[in-house]
Amino acid sequence: MTKYIPLTAIDCLIPSMLIDAESPTDVLHANAAARFLAATQMLEALSHIELHNANDIDFQHILQVPAMVMRDGCDLMDVLGWRLRP
Repeated sequence: MTKYIPLTAIDCLIPSMLIDAESPTDVLHANAAARFLAATQMLEALSHIELHNANDIDFQHILQVPAMVMRDGCDLMDVLGWRLRP
């Protein structure tokens, strides 16, 4: 396995944000959990406000944030899964 795994939320030729695949499993889990919690809390907050004045571009920008954070969490969980496989 490669030591550094790029995050997949942003497709670019030279990634600058990487996951250290050799990090302790509890650290990988804690980082994934923090991202899932942040995205969940943001989506829960958005569910309680009225966005009737937001245009399509605003709404797209608002939803891009939790999507990117969730993708980071999924990438971390993927690495954790690889580490836990026998």
